Amino acid sequence: MFAIDLKTSRPFAVSVAHAYKYAFSTFTGFLPEEAGVAWKHVRESVLIPVLKIAIIICLIMSVMLVTEKLAMGMVTLFVKVFRRTPEKIYKWEPIKEDEELGTFAYPMVLVQVPMFNEREVYKLSIRAVCNLVWPADRLIIQILDDSTDLSIREMVQKECDRWVKKGMTVHYISRDNRNGYKAGAMKEAMLIDYVGQCEYVTVFDADFQPASDFLMRTVPFLMHNPELALVQTRWKFVNADECLMTRIQEMSLNYHFKIEQQSGSSTFAFFGFNGTAGVWRIKAMNESEGWKERTTVEDMDLAVRVSLLGWKYLYVGDIKVKSELPSTYKAYRYQQHRWSCGPANLFRKVTPEILRAKKVSWVKKLFLIYNFFFARRIISHNVTFFFYCVVIPVSVFFPEISVPQWGVVYIPTVITLLNSVGTPSSIHLTIFWILFENVMSWHRCKAVFIGLSEADRVNEWVVTEKLGDKFKGKPAAKIKKFQTKFWERFHLMEIAIGIALFLCASYDYAFNTDHYFLYIFPLSISFFIMGFGYVGIFLSSSK
Repeated sequence: MFAIDLKTSRPFAVSVAHAYKYAFSTFTGFLPEEAGVAWKHVRESVLIPVLKIAIIICLIMSVMLVTEKLAMGMVTLFVKVFRRTPEKIYKWEPIKEDEELGTFAYPMVLVQVPMFNEREVYKLSIRAVCNLVWPADRLIIQILDDSTDLSIREMVQKECDRWVKKGMTVHYISRDNRNGYKAGAMKEAMLIDYVGQCEYVTVFDADFQPASDFLMRTVPFLMHNPELALVQTRWKFVNADECLMTRIQEMSLNYHFKIEQQSGSSTFAFFGFNGTAGVWRIKAMNESEGWKERTTVEDMDLAVRVSLLGWKYLYVGDIKVKSELPSTYKAYRYQQHRWSCGPANLFRKVTPEILRAKKVSWVKKLFLIYNFFFARRIISHNVTFFFYCVVIPVSVFFPEISVPQWGVVYIPTVITLLNSVGTPSSIHLTIFWILFENVMSWHRCKAVFIGLSEADRVNEWVVTEKLGDKFKGKPAAKIKKFQTKFWERFHLMEIAIGIALFLCASYDYAFNTDHYFLYIFPLSISFFIMGFGYVGIFLSSSK
């Protein structure tokens, strides 16, 4: 096993090699001689062939992924260069005042704000939607409060009553259960009689704060273009500079909006609804049976079903809605589990519906199944974890195996550069983004398999913790408090993977010439940092 020449030119290489030899000899000393022969046989007849097959599969997935990203990038570049703005593609005119019609020139709009124990942000969201520029008699606001904390329910209801006294039509709606979670709350609210008056509905999650002109800029697209079912706007993050973790999230989400959403809107007039900051045509929703609770991504589910009926979607990137990024690692992990598990589970359930759809072409069906679901929601998470966190590190123990340089260097470089386009101001954080995304790929990959197999956590829904203005104006020293019991931050799986990667890196450093350790060492450290909870902001365990 240690017949390879030591890289004595590297500092400490001999010491590392001796440590490996000592550990190996100590371990094998307890085994019979036949074990060595058996190991050699297993190594040559099982492990090496399996690893070679894994490399081929990972390389194929890498090519699929980079091809998808290049295609989306080219579409987005075309849109930008030729200035294919939404106003050039679709008709848009401001709503004109009419002396005879008065406020009836404005369509009835429903605003839904689902929330759950949102102590820190409920005032922000209610104030924002109540300040929307729109005739008060043509606007109905529903605050859908599923809070289990009765004190929070009371506060939210009082805030609603305060705006009712100011002349706004605000309905406070609460349930005695959480059936269907967010989708269940919105579905039940859509069945109320007065909703029948409304032509459009817009949804804002509890931490979203739309600008006052949001409806004035979005609704005209739906009014003048009857083929449109959805107008989706972009998210703007109020706490992006809070810590390194939020900066990295901003990079990933900016890519999602600027590249993925824009390319989908410009090609097949389809993209996944983001669940908030968008306006729907209620007629289109009703035709597709509205909200369903069969997965934890009710927004994507609705978007796919409405699209299969022939409706089109429009992404308007110039309209930005303020929102909040999860700034604690715990909150981010739960969010990413839902965002990865839900689409995989939906892919399993909706594929037959896509194949049977009669109102869309086979080209669009292929786009939905391959591009939208398989490449972006299945392949991307699997190749990131298995290739860069498992296959490449393990290959250092097998000198008979080599991974092509184009798969190890060139494709990841292209993917990284394409991602950095979304947030040029954070390009200096690209290395941190790579390491952070690779660590998170473990959770996303695991979530994908849970969604595909419908395992125990498939319908898990943990509402993302939001901090709002809780720490506004307070010094950083008061915000970043470690929990009293620091071991509560431990994540054993990340620590275990970090140890395994460290062993791979040190072995590569001592015995090989491929220099993989330059990547594996930082990756192992990243797993350790996140495994011990030293990422995001740290809140005191005391309330």
